[in-house]
Amino acid sequence: MKLRIKEVIKERGFTVQSVADKIGKSKQSLHGIIEKGNPTINTLSDIANAINVPISKLYENSEDEDKATIICPSCGKRFKMEES
Repeated sequence: MKLRIKEVIKERGFTVQSVADKIGKSKQSLHGIIEKGNPTINTLSDIANAINVPISKLYENSEDEDKATIICPSCGKRFKMEES
């Protein structure tokens, strides 16, 4: 499963720096964890708690609905496309 930690951090109105401060890690350390995509369950739990979301929110949805979703490159917000 692919993680979407950075996107969720942005969606919730946080920065990587503010989340790093909340979980007791440096910005560089958290950025590395996000980029490598292989955090421990404890780190995922810490991040989820810091931004007040369930851990499942940090994972990309693997269903077909992602094909109809556009992610804003500026803010990370997801927009669902609908047929008219």
